[in-house]
Amino acid sequence: MKHIGVIGAGAWGTALAQVAAQNGPVTLWAFEPEVAAAINEVRENSAFLAGVPLSPAIRATAHIADLAACDALLVVTPAQHMRVILRAAPVDSTPLLLCAKGIEAGTMALMSEAAADACPDAPLAALSGPTFAAEVASGLPTAVTLACADEGLGRRLSERIALPSFRPYRSTDVIGAEIGGAVKNVLAIACGIVEGAALGRNARAALIARGFAEMTRFGLARGARAETLAGLAGLGDLVLTCSSEQSRNFSLGLGIGRGESVASLMSDRRTVAEGAFTAPVLVRAARAAGADMPIAEAVASLLAGDWTVAEAIEALLARPLRSEG
Repeated sequence: MKHIGVIGAGAWGTALAQVAAQNGPVTLWAFEPEVAAAINEVRENSAFLAGVPLSPAIRATAHIADLAACDALLVVTPAQHMRVILRAAPVDSTPLLLCAKGIEAGTMALMSEAAADACPDAPLAALSGPTFAAEVASGLPTAVTLACADEGLGRRLSERIALPSFRPYRSTDVIGAEIGGAVKNVLAIACGIVEGAALGRNARAALIARGFAEMTRFGLARGARAETLAGLAGLGDLVLTCSSEQSRNFSLGLGIGRGESVASLMSDRRTVAEGAFTAPVLVRAARAAGADMPIAEAVASLLAGDWTVAEAIEALLARPLRSEG
């Protein structure tokens, strides 16, 4: 497994290309031709990951057919567009490492389920965990979960992208890795709202803990393993994205908590806050699975304009007292 392709040249896709380029050649597909041209000409993705000099082993392209010769593909598209892009990609039986975090809006499918439908012959794995793209691209220490039902494929993928500063921990629990990554985006919006509304550190710590309980309930209902949700892909990613404005989801919530409108916050963004698209789907999926997720429901209601921040806080605080769990 030598030649790696990366589908998506946003910040995270570019960071992963930088990681993979330390061990062999990488072809990076960009939706925007000008982004591909800039990467090849000046060795920098100034649009999405400015200030990071990129490896000469990375060749960018705006032609997705150029990925046909790759031995494996890292799929780093926005979650809601992944199925369509995969159908256009030269995949066949090429292994896919899914790096997007979300739940498909129309189908409530996890990324592995959508990819299996779009590319039925492709072996699948998922990458998730606490990762800010700029830190990964700069070589700061990072650990992630690489989940694959085929342990041999999981080992080969891990060995291909592993670096001293980038450590994949293997798992066979693809569902758990994906649910952790999807749910934490919604909870990060909630934590941003708490910060923006100046509700204090006590409230944010409580929200992280109760949010983790929601993640666990939903994950177990969908067949995930508790240890996966308590690991890098679940709790690890939750702590990171609920604690920093570097998180696109946290910063979206921060603006909402400060009284800015959801429409204006979303329209000003070139990058995607996946949690905004995942929240309403997650609520539907949780109800279908019989999992109680009041924080996720509050975030979805806020994003839809059904509640104000004050009303969401009041609704959560007015819930009946119960035992912890």
